[in-house]
Amino acid sequence: MTKSMWSIFSTSIIASLMFVNMYLIFFVAPTEQVMEDIQRLFYFHVPVVLTSFISFFASAVFSVLYLIRKNFYWDHVAYASAETGLVFFTGAIITGAVWAKPVWNTWWVWDANGTLTFVLWLIFIGYLMVRTYAPTPERARKWGASVSILGAATVPFVYMAADWWGGLHPERVTGPGAEGSLERSMLLILLFSFACFLSLFVYLLVERYRQRSIEDTIMKINQNYL
Repeated sequence: MTKSMWSIFSTSIIASLMFVNMYLIFFVAPTEQVMEDIQRLFYFHVPVVLTSFISFFASAVFSVLYLIRKNFYWDHVAYASAETGLVFFTGAIITGAVWAKPVWNTWWVWDANGTLTFVLWLIFIGYLMVRTYAPTPERARKWGASVSILGAATVPFVYMAADWWGGLHPERVTGPGAEGSLERSMLLILLFSFACFLSLFVYLLVERYRQRSIEDTIMKINQNYL
């Protein structure tokens, strides 16, 4: 299968999954009695948050592999994972704010969860800045790897912030250490939504990796030409 055929096939599959996901969220998922329809953001917010956490951990792992093996392949994957993860994490922040406004009557709360979320977002903004403005490509890769590892180390604190330090953020009902629970239909739709967003992440990661590899090749050609 050629790259173009793979892209078309993958795009079609993911688009179909997302269409089914939207149907399940808006027409099948039960309406929560207290928050009503605003609660449907739960099926977007939680999967996007978890996907971004996975992407940040993946970026750190690939960064460590690059530092050990000095293979540009691992650096390209780490870079692509960090970029894609930042897009998902920004989406998580937006959906969280949209949910918070009608529920808490404010877009943002500077409690432990909100503050650490903002810190993690800034760390990966910093990652992109380091990769762009470092004096040499080699330093960009090494410094970027360090920032990525720092960001991944921050993820558990963001995940556990509401449990450890309290705040307005509701208790977790899924994932390791969660004390709450979901009814079966809600859990199944949540898991399906998570699978959809995780599939989208993998697709975007592969495409961004390919773009990054092409950009790196062009840069080397230009350097040799000059």
